[in-house]
Amino acid sequence: MTDWKQNVYFVLVEPKEPGNIGASARAIKNMGFRNLCLVNPPAEMSEEGRWFARNAHDVLDSAEVFNTIEDAIRDKAVVVGTTRRKGRNRGVILPVEKGSARIRDITENNKVAVLFGREARGLYNDEVGECGFMITIPSSEIQPSLNLSQAVLITAYELSKHGQKAKNPCRGARKKLDNSELSDALLTRGEIDPLYGRMSRVLELLEYIPRGESNLMKKIITNLKHFIGRAGLTEWELNMLYGLCTQIEKKVERQNDR
Repeated sequence: MTDWKQNVYFVLVEPKEPGNIGASARAIKNMGFRNLCLVNPPAEMSEEGRWFARNAHDVLDSAEVFNTIEDAIRDKAVVVGTTRRKGRNRGVILPVEKGSARIRDITENNKVAVLFGREARGLYNDEVGECGFMITIPSSEIQPSLNLSQAVLITAYELSKHGQKAKNPCRGARKKLDNSELSDALLTRGEIDPLYGRMSRVLELLEYIPRGESNLMKKIITNLKHFIGRAGLTEWELNMLYGLCTQIEKKVERQNDR
């Protein structure tokens, strides 16, 4: 079986400081991980950056580079964000220790992306909307913001503590299912994303969204992404949801034909 650590991808979103990138590579390797992904990084890695990546040049040199977050997460089953800011629009936020335990269970058979935002501004709201849940590192109210590479190190450390598979399954609604069901491979984000467009059309067909409430649809889909993204979907579950959409469409069409 694949080492679960190979299924964890540390994604740095638009990092500006090469030193932070190099230090993050070192932190990842310190804790036994290897997958570093960079979204719109600096064009060139400076000598300072390579110095901070001491003994982790292999991780740094093998880092995958993407133009957009969408490209970076397309083949991942679950996406987790990191944040120090809290609020209803940020979805479910877990302390890093609890969040890492949940990630550990998912990575037994599936790829998980952990997003780290920009040094100065973190993750934007639309990027948070792509995450199933968020994790936060408790810190002092006097100085709550951590350096990017420090956040990577702490998260990697908390993940590495879960060397043994977590006893409690991450998928809360399935605690009574047997082990074979719990081990089902989850679909990637790229495979699930078309579902949200289908759901939007069904909601429109049902006239669920009142006129003049254009933002409500976006809010509903964002919350659905959070809901589904916390546990992911198997192929059977995705087909079930498509089937439900189809039956709703057929019934509404029959009613309209009368």
